Amino acid sequence: MNEFDTLIHNGVVVTVNPENQIIPDGMLGISGDKIALVTQREENVPLPRALNRIDARGGIILPGLVNTHTHLPMSLFRGLADDLPLEVWLNEHIFPAEAEHIHPESVRIGTLLSCVELLLAGTTTCCDGYFLEDQVAAAVAETGIRAVLGQGVVDFPAPGVPDPALNVSTAAGFVRKWSGRCETITPSIFCHSPYTCCPDTLVAAKAAAAEAGVLFQIHAAETRGEAGMIVDPKGSSPIAHLDELGILDQHTLLVHAVWADDMDIHRLQLRRACISHNPDSNMKLAAGVAPVPQYLTAGLCVGLGTDGCASNNNLDMFQEMDMAAKLHKVYALDPVLMPAESVLRMATLNGARAIGLDSLTGSLETGKLADVVVVDTRSTHLTPMYHPVSHLVYAACGSDVRHVFVGGRHLVSNGSVTTVDTGSLLDAVNTFCDGITTQRSNP
Repeated sequence: MNEFDTLIHNGVVVTVNPENQIIPDGMLGISGDKIALVTQREENVPLPRALNRIDARGGIILPGLVNTHTHLPMSLFRGLADDLPLEVWLNEHIFPAEAEHIHPESVRIGTLLSCVELLLAGTTTCCDGYFLEDQVAAAVAETGIRAVLGQGVVDFPAPGVPDPALNVSTAAGFVRKWSGRCETITPSIFCHSPYTCCPDTLVAAKAAAAEAGVLFQIHAAETRGEAGMIVDPKGSSPIAHLDELGILDQHTLLVHAVWADDMDIHRLQLRRACISHNPDSNMKLAAGVAPVPQYLTAGLCVGLGTDGCASNNNLDMFQEMDMAAKLHKVYALDPVLMPAESVLRMATLNGARAIGLDSLTGSLETGKLADVVVVDTRSTHLTPMYHPVSHLVYAACGSDVRHVFVGGRHLVSNGSVTTVDTGSLLDAVNTFCDGITTQRSNP
């Protein structure tokens, strides 16, 4: 009888457990959907029996990365409208493109494309917020990636919700439909922002999320001018506005949170709200630099996210870690800020905590779900290797990933996705996007 379904061996195991344990010649056993063994290999002792064995070839075995903010279907708009201010980018390009081109089939292929990109680059869990989220969920389930999926809420007609009066009820219905339906999917509610949702909508959406016991997501304090766009007679900051409405608590995920002063941080600390830090997107749209070191000092839970491909323009969490570590060092002129260990934790365990899944994933510990990544370090840019965590944050990239497991399922094997016909998918995406290019270049 086999002792394990899969045994991964001959690698450096970076556990991201409470002790930040690193096991130089480690091995990891998977039984069913759980991690059943994380240990050092004993010299001259045969490997345990296993149905499948994977030789990490001296590479790094780490927890699957957790992307705390995505818009999965928006991979269809990668590079469509670059080098523009956020308001122009959003109102003059992205919103019109969505109104014209987002429908169930485009959402399906865009979601598949993003999920394949995420998996190939070592992300095993993502947190999404978009429209037509039923179609997003179906495509996510097809790929096998783990996801928190939020049905979008805005106060104007949106894909799948032409009547804004139904925005919250549609989101609540999505949560009911997908609760317990698929073991890799956790439903959520996503209010786009405090300037696209009025106070009544925000309160109703948060109440629906609280009643269902699910995560409430919202873009907040992303730009310097956001406060002036919010309907609030007090003129409060975006974070204060949300707090005064009773939105902030430990089940609220604030995305971006770039413009926060000391009082805002104190409010977040009191309410135990979580943050999704999106440094690449924030830099590309010149939104600003979020006070992440101050958030961490205040004890807030901060995860990393890529945002959607329309504003990043990729979903590589290794790149996001590198940017997060370096951005804050140069901004504060302090090279010791945001050390590699802290940034890796943001991309794994703290990211899982921010979206409510840290008891299940985010670290390599026995009993947790087997969301595991193997990085191949046999390449020039990863040689030599003195510190594996430093390598993961500052040197590795998504293309170095060779194997990915989600809940024990081998979703990436030797650099290829096992659940999706990638060639056919790329053909379908290119055919669809040729139409976008033609229509936008010939108005």
